[in-house]
Amino acid sequence: MNTANLKQDYRERIVPILMTEFGYTSVMQVPKLEKIVLNQGLGIAVADKKIIEVAINEMTTITGQKAVATISKKDISNFKLRKKMPIGVR
Repeated sequence: MNTANLKQDYRERIVPILMTEFGYTSVMQVPKLEKIVLNQGLGIAVADKKIIEVAINEMTTITGQKAVATISKKDISNFKLRKKMPIGVR
């Protein structure tokens, strides 16, 4: 399904259901999706760098967009974490 089909499906099928369920009097009161963000934290990636590559491939497959590795902002010795190490995917 592409974006146009999802918008049309939302307007035609989901909005009327939400209006009756929550008692909205106007279509403008119905909540709408503006942005969907997927995030995956990988604590075990500190030990193995290949885990980040696998996670990027999985997220890219799920979303259809290239995933980005998130990096640590500071050192945390208890977690054996150093600054600018990849620790997640979004």
